[in-house]
Amino acid sequence: MSNRDELTLEQLMETLSQEHTDQTVIELLRNYCLQSTSYDIQKKGMEFLYINGFYGELQQLIDKNNESMHCSNREWAAIYQIFIDRRLNRYTPQELFHRINQFSSDEPELVCLIEFARVTVFYQMNEFSNIGNFLAVQPKLFESIDDKLLISYFNIRLYQLLLTYYLTRNELIMARKYAYRILNHTTNTRTKVNTHIKLGVSYTFDTYQQGMFHLNEALKLSKKHNLTANIHLIEQRNIPFLSAHFNRVEGITSTDESEQAHIEIAKGNNAKALAILKKVSIDSPFKEYYMGLAKQDKNLLLQSYTNFIEKRSDYFFSRLPLNALKNFKH
Repeated sequence: MSNRDELTLEQLMETLSQEHTDQTVIELLRNYCLQSTSYDIQKKGMEFLYINGFYGELQQLIDKNNESMHCSNREWAAIYQIFIDRRLNRYTPQELFHRINQFSSDEPELVCLIEFARVTVFYQMNEFSNIGNFLAVQPKLFESIDDKLLISYFNIRLYQLLLTYYLTRNELIMARKYAYRILNHTTNTRTKVNTHIKLGVSYTFDTYQQGMFHLNEALKLSKKHNLTANIHLIEQRNIPFLSAHFNRVEGITSTDESEQAHIEIAKGNNAKALAILKKVSIDSPFKEYYMGLAKQDKNLLLQSYTNFIEKRSDYFFSRLPLNALKNFKH
């Protein structure tokens, strides 16, 4: 192992790729990152584990780096702990911001990671407009990093941010461009599933067939890899949403009460939809939109439109109540 420890993660990946399939290389590196005595691999291995969705192993490597005699390794570990804590909703966004703001570094890679941590918390708070600041400094941040493997992983992160950003800005050609870049570059199944879901949803105002194609791709991947939370989301919310939106509800059911109401609206059963919605808390612009449709209430639709824009900076889904309001006028 000692001569291998002198290789960088990038060199090691290239060497292994000559003898093994991509999937085998990832599995070998998954274990190697945890065993390596190289301080460089112990740091950059955390990004490898994060981007490939190996969160359990990532926590083990964070713990290992926390014990490191090198200050840099401990600092990297603290940032990756924030990524894990955010994924598991262990803290409020405000608490995470407080932790992120305590960091400062002159290490280009670490500066990048701090900015990624900051911008991902903005996303969690639906403050999409703040990504503009990140996009302004991002090219300069990436230029300072020499490690090509790390840059390729950072690019996947960037593409994920840009996909969501452009989708909420209703810039669909750009959103889809970054979605396909993700699908072409990532090996993480969860990332592929989430990307297909967003691609599917991006066809809400275009074609049912294209939207369903991507949702079915996401479902196939989720079932193949037993991602139960994703399966539930796609089957009970995404597919019913798109089907009801396009009035293609034959054989479509959902355990989600909002989508049950949406299905009844598509069938023309507004009174039944209203009875369902009265049992749920109308706490999102989507639910206000469904209630507005069921009641044929312009004020509720206008409220939904305003909340999509003001509370979520979501110019894409704001088109739902806007289109419904336009239909009232005809």
